[in-house]
Amino acid sequence: MRLYIAEKPSMAAEIAKCLPGPVGRKDGYINTGGGIVTWGYGHILRQAEPDEYDPKYERWRVEDLPIIPQSWKLFVADSCKKQFEIITNLIDQATEIVHAGDPDREGQLLIDEVLDYVNNQKPVRRILLNALDEQSIKKAIGNLRDNQEFYNLKQSALARSRADWLIGMNLSRAYTLAAQQAGHRTTLPVGRVKTPTLALVVRREREIEGFKQADYFTVKADFQHEDTVFTAYWKPREDQPGLDTEGRLADKAIAQALLEALQAAVEPATVVLCETTEKKEPQRLPLSLSTLQVMAGKKFGYDPQAVLDTAQKLYERKLTTYPRSDCEYLPESQQDDAVRILGNLGGLAHQELAAWSGKAEPAIRSRAWNDKKITAHHAIIPTVERCNFAALTETERNIYFLIAQSYIAQFYPVHVYDQTRAELEHAGERFTANGRIIKELGWKEVYGADAEEKKEDDSGMLPSMTKGDQIEFMRASAEKKSTKAPSRFTAATLLAAMKEIHKYVKNPDFKKQLKDVSGIGTEATRATIIKELTERGFLREETKKKYLKPTEPAYLLVDMLPDEITYPDFTALWENILNQMAEGNANLDTFLGQQARFAAGLCTKAKGATIPLKGDYHCPRCRKGVLQLRNGKHGKFWGCSRYPACRASFDDKNDKPDMPPGRQQGQG
Repeated sequence: MRLYIAEKPSMAAEIAKCLPGPVGRKDGYINTGGGIVTWGYGHILRQAEPDEYDPKYERWRVEDLPIIPQSWKLFVADSCKKQFEIITNLIDQATEIVHAGDPDREGQLLIDEVLDYVNNQKPVRRILLNALDEQSIKKAIGNLRDNQEFYNLKQSALARSRADWLIGMNLSRAYTLAAQQAGHRTTLPVGRVKTPTLALVVRREREIEGFKQADYFTVKADFQHEDTVFTAYWKPREDQPGLDTEGRLADKAIAQALLEALQAAVEPATVVLCETTEKKEPQRLPLSLSTLQVMAGKKFGYDPQAVLDTAQKLYERKLTTYPRSDCEYLPESQQDDAVRILGNLGGLAHQELAAWSGKAEPAIRSRAWNDKKITAHHAIIPTVERCNFAALTETERNIYFLIAQSYIAQFYPVHVYDQTRAELEHAGERFTANGRIIKELGWKEVYGADAEEKKEDDSGMLPSMTKGDQIEFMRASAEKKSTKAPSRFTAATLLAAMKEIHKYVKNPDFKKQLKDVSGIGTEATRATIIKELTERGFLREETKKKYLKPTEPAYLLVDMLPDEITYPDFTALWENILNQMAEGNANLDTFLGQQARFAAGLCTKAKGATIPLKGDYHCPRCRKGVLQLRNGKHGKFWGCSRYPACRASFDDKNDKPDMPPGRQQGQG
């Protein structure tokens, strides 16, 4: 008997529909002529809590840290005990098992860990379901793979899960205890990805608070050649006085003198360089979850979690492929579906998608079709199922639009243009002009203005020029501009920052190394992390644009933690190692050993963390804690928050510690 174990009931139901023979639903599984299909509910097994390793860990104590399990334990989640028994009994009856978890790191682990937990020795195959339409499922059933091929993916997921436990359990305890000793009655959750993400927002807010506006001047001039007037921008010399640290002209008097000198010159300007290069811009790649979330945030103002939830609904309706994908490429064999998918899109009740589809050329092969870039999943695209566009909600229509738009663009030609760069000299000063002539609009016809990135020094259309040509100077101007504070993060831009984390690392040597890393967190967890930080009161959304601002606990947490956990350097490097592990190029035990040593080192640092005291009465004995009102055997008394390290205590007198007046320093 072949047993399919799906990640969730909805996926199990779709698999069962595509198996031969009569279908009969039972308690916890489905009978078919092609085998039995059962399901989990996400992670059926949970990691053990510290006190389940040793009861002494139920109480949080500094002396017990770090907690490093010698042998990792899992327990069946209370809500899944009945289903776990059903799965176990079915495994006993099976002759072959088909792992039908989601085609990603976590999906691989949550079925594998059940099979390992029951010590399964039966052969296991793997089905990769990137779409839930009938054609895709039947094709996947016919192309089962040996589950052992995905062993490294499971190891990577185990490494992520256990590393998160080591960092979260140990550092949350260490720094919560340190904060409580300074009088803060709070719990501070520390996470391998969560904390550096929160720190991005805290640092951005401080940049904004400390920002001082400065004025600068952009000098430009209009020139004429062969009846064409164009604009060129002044290029300061290296030794030019009056420049700020960013190379901008900040001195108004120098700007005015420069304008007067340009206007007074009688000689025409001279072209000292003019070169034209044909450039080709390939089609924008189809969408991963992160790119979809960022794009939907910019275009429609949707938060990342709403985008993920909507993409999941479209997937479950069989309209789009697997949503939690970090891949922007497509398998080459899938191009065979292009005619059918484009035909369906051409019949949509959406004017733009229908028009674009009608002009698409299915034979065009963009760079997206690349088997070497495909792992367990591929980019998010429409399926071969026909979409009833009018039946979708507004949010579903908008997300489907973005997915379909990116797919259609693959079947338009590359964008071709001539890029011209010219340098002019006038009155001893250099000016640069950049312009482009579009030769073939190509895929940008689908994206229109959304595809264009207007640059400040773009001069528009340029006349035909050659080196040595004399150009007529017409006028010059100096436009006063002001520097702007950096923008606050929104959920969408914070998610983009997590994906492009190399821009925010502290160590400049890491920037290049981490540029190819897929950021911190995963496609499936980034939105959840941002949502959790908001729900737990570390971030709050403000204004209609939903800008994220840190709260007082966020400042406390980030300020007391060392750079190793608040900057993304180490986390990003660890993500790189996890990716290497998935490819078989890193070792689980070695990685966890590094994580254990890291956690131990930061637990030690927590003991000496500098934390502002919070309380009306600072302890006069240790001067590192605050006095807190407590209940003892003989009534109320005041004791130091650092007990037992400091055993100072004072009687209560009218709800105040009974201390000599000279010893009540730190009050307030």
